[in-house]
Amino acid sequence: MIQRIQSFFLVLAAVCVALLFMFPIATYVGQYATSSLNLIPQPSVEDELGNVTFIGQADYIHLWPLAVLAALIGVIALVSIFLYKNRIIQIRWVAFGFLLNVVYIFLVFFWATDSYLKHIGYLFGDAPHVTYSVGTWAPIASALLFFLAQRAIKKDEEKVRAADRLR
Repeated sequence: MIQRIQSFFLVLAAVCVALLFMFPIATYVGQYATSSLNLIPQPSVEDELGNVTFIGQADYIHLWPLAVLAALIGVIALVSIFLYKNRIIQIRWVAFGFLLNVVYIFLVFFWATDSYLKHIGYLFGDAPHVTYSVGTWAPIASALLFFLAQRAIKKDEEKVRAADRLR
């Protein structure tokens, strides 16, 4: 049924994935510039002192694989809610969503943030201070929610099998 706890977990996982498109992954603050790594590129901004804040990264790095992967994770979370009639397939979809989420987290920490810093490092002079944002922590929360949903689906499947055995 749709009103189960795993549906709630999967909706929250989809909300976490939606947050990835709204908040930056990381913000780099250096002596001469500030830059933000976003899944959706945004234009650069100049403040009143003439300092340029590079919000977008369209010229430096292409993050379309991460954006596609995040969208796929969100679709898997939403579609798996409506697979409640076949819990085995639902478990597989949720497990696949969890696996893609782990791949996404790995790519964010070991590919995107490092390669972006290499591309814009000349702007900062010294080593910039990196601040991870909601865009970094939301997929970790989403992975946890996928795990909790999978565990709840397995418990439901065990209850149904136990009830079938008693009949």
